[in-house]
Amino acid sequence: MNTADTTWTTFTAALISASVALMTGAPAFADGIKRTDSGKPDLSGTYDVSTLTPFQRPKEFGDNRYLTPEAAAAIVEENRLRVIERDKNRGPVTEAPPEGGAPPVGVGEEFSEASGAGNVGGYNNFWVDEGDDVFTVDGKFRTSIIIDPPNGRMPPLTEEAMSAARERAKLRRPNDGTAWWLDVDHRGPYDGPESLGISERCIVGFTGATPTFPSLYNNFKRIVQTDEHVMIMIEMVHDARVVRMNGTHNPASMKSWLGDSVGRWDGDTLVVDTRNFIAASRQARGGSENMQVIERFTPQEDGNILYSFTVKDPTVWTAPWSGEYIWRSSDDKVFEYACHEGNYSMGGILRGARLLEAERQADVSAGGR
Repeated sequence: MNTADTTWTTFTAALISASVALMTGAPAFADGIKRTDSGKPDLSGTYDVSTLTPFQRPKEFGDNRYLTPEAAAAIVEENRLRVIERDKNRGPVTEAPPEGGAPPVGVGEEFSEASGAGNVGGYNNFWVDEGDDVFTVDGKFRTSIIIDPPNGRMPPLTEEAMSAARERAKLRRPNDGTAWWLDVDHRGPYDGPESLGISERCIVGFTGATPTFPSLYNNFKRIVQTDEHVMIMIEMVHDARVVRMNGTHNPASMKSWLGDSVGRWDGDTLVVDTRNFIAASRQARGGSENMQVIERFTPQEDGNILYSFTVKDPTVWTAPWSGEYIWRSSDDKVFEYACHEGNYSMGGILRGARLLEAERQADVSAGGR
């Protein structure tokens, strides 16, 4: 068969395949991207975002965005050895933990399986699923998720934000068994349910939803897409965002925990603009009600998604900042994260605070401090 015959046969086969697709309503895969009947990329599915790539770039890398394959392999191997060390059976616990709980310990002989608050019996390594590899974009290993500023680190806080952070720090102290907050000229951290953190109260996830980041565990995301809406389910604390397509934003007075998300298509990229946050949600690791988040979901030929984001909040950060990482397509499912307020310990937290305050008042009445 000559070249002309081969070309004609290939063209005819492609024409027949396209005709069958049109008649059956099947999505087009000619460019390697799954599509809806309307021709838009179909992002529906489950994605695993676990990665060993850090959120912020280690300072030793400076402005270098890329890892060498050798450095990437070293990170993977170091993690493998760390997991083996954490999985060692260290025998039964025969003594009570030290008063106040043990301090955090790294890898080594003193590492406790019972990691968590004070090492008194939190999650052990069985529950951790931070991934076993570093991600690549365009075939290159990345040194961090953040890519702008060029040093791969979040920009400095504004003076206003630094002042607010100092005020919050007054209410973050280790539990030393005393009502120390009575010495602070501020509302106490255990005055009532609303005084506890919103993540502790299971109102918003620990890793953020707008934008969303990888975490120590619960790293699956699920997308359900129609022509009018896109739902983004975050496994961590089961946060669900509903993006309205081609709409307009609600009035600024209508605020929500995950923000008001409006989407549009820019070619094959889904662009989501989110604003109108409740200030206390502190999405994007500290944003305010003035924050705006732009996200871009770009499908890849292998079924993955390149997820990019830019955060703008001039009341918190001195400059915008951006990042990107890969969402890997997965056949796994998002399991329910049955988070409940205070993990049923809120009553104990508040009752304990009242007991410590009563002890303090008794000491004062007895002439102590």
